[in-house]
Amino acid sequence: MTRHSCDVLIVGGGMVGLCIAYQLLERRVTTNIIVLDKEPDLGRHSSGRNSGVLHAGLYYKPDSVKAQVCVSGANRLKAWVNERKLPLNACGKLIVPQRAELDGQLDVLAERGRANGAVVELWDESQLRQKMPEARSASGRALWSPNTAVVKPISVVQRLQQELRQRGVNVLAAQSGWTAKPEQLQLLLADGSAVQYGHLFNCAGLQADRVAHSFGVGEEYSLLPFKGLYWQLKANCPIVPSCNLYPVPDLNVPFLGVHFTPSAGASPVVSIGPTATPAWGRENYRRLQAAEPAMAVANLALLARQYLVNRGGFRRYVHEQAFLSLPPLLLRAAQQLIPAIRAEHLELSDKVGIRSQLFNHNTQAMEDDFLCLPGLSSTHVLNAISPAFTASFALADLILDQVMDDFNFS
Repeated sequence: MTRHSCDVLIVGGGMVGLCIAYQLLERRVTTNIIVLDKEPDLGRHSSGRNSGVLHAGLYYKPDSVKAQVCVSGANRLKAWVNERKLPLNACGKLIVPQRAELDGQLDVLAERGRANGAVVELWDESQLRQKMPEARSASGRALWSPNTAVVKPISVVQRLQQELRQRGVNVLAAQSGWTAKPEQLQLLLADGSAVQYGHLFNCAGLQADRVAHSFGVGEEYSLLPFKGLYWQLKANCPIVPSCNLYPVPDLNVPFLGVHFTPSAGASPVVSIGPTATPAWGRENYRRLQAAEPAMAVANLALLARQYLVNRGGFRRYVHEQAFLSLPPLLLRAAQQLIPAIRAEHLELSDKVGIRSQLFNHNTQAMEDDFLCLPGLSSTHVLNAISPAFTASFALADLILDQVMDDFNFS
């Protein structure tokens, strides 16, 4: 039997897992690292399908983990991308109220952003018109975030993997169907080989709760996958937004609403989305591909109960966002931001993502913040949703700070 041995085993080769490997090298903790991924190529799921927006830290409660790591993480990732001359669109972001009664939320977002270290400006209608004449604000005001940028996510993941390999990190790809042996600090792989580790980091994203459960960790949590479909402006569309354009979000639910995002690269494409529709499976990107009927039925029943009790204003999400995968409803949401958009300007994008939203069965509520749970010689990163990609370097450091005392590598 082939036996692999490492000081640190990272399950999941997405952005957070790769950044933990990177920071272990930067801190000179160990070079004996294995990254294990079930896919033959890294970045096939959440990290590679990310919108690419590097968030500026406006949405998160100041005492949250997200607030601690978003601004510094975004600055570090931008610097890393710029040093390597990878695609980056430093276009900024406008947030506008789609209804007049939402205007006061701009002040809430501005206050949160400043508390989190973000640069924000409240603009009047004249400033909005100068920046983006086609945009509509129901109140005439807008919030400007100059430091919001956009990258090409798969380029970041691929470059990070390349550098880790060059520095000696062993990437074991196409490894699905393994079995955890926590007491032996071992994973048994499907081909009969084994991986012996000193410490394991579970960064499995869409499968992170299942991985945690196999270690006896976080059994009160399970994943609710939400599908994010995108449309895009056709190449001949006369409307070309110059920056990100977002609606004022409902801060009670973890979805930001349909927005406009210009891509990074030589020929930017403007995406419209994503939707936030309950998915039929954790990797249900197309129709019934990778559908998990039993899980989907259980999750729909759970969401129905959330609707009935209206916890955290959940009904508003259902009424305003749950059905945006229907083209007429998505078009109407887009027109709230840019009224001149017409159906003939849009085409379906091939970009689809799944949000790995965590649900707490004890509190009967969706988790809003990142969650990091300890296990036997293991650390389990759960609910690594937005802005995890943005914050990945800073989040990796925060995670390592919590577990450094457990490392005893010779």
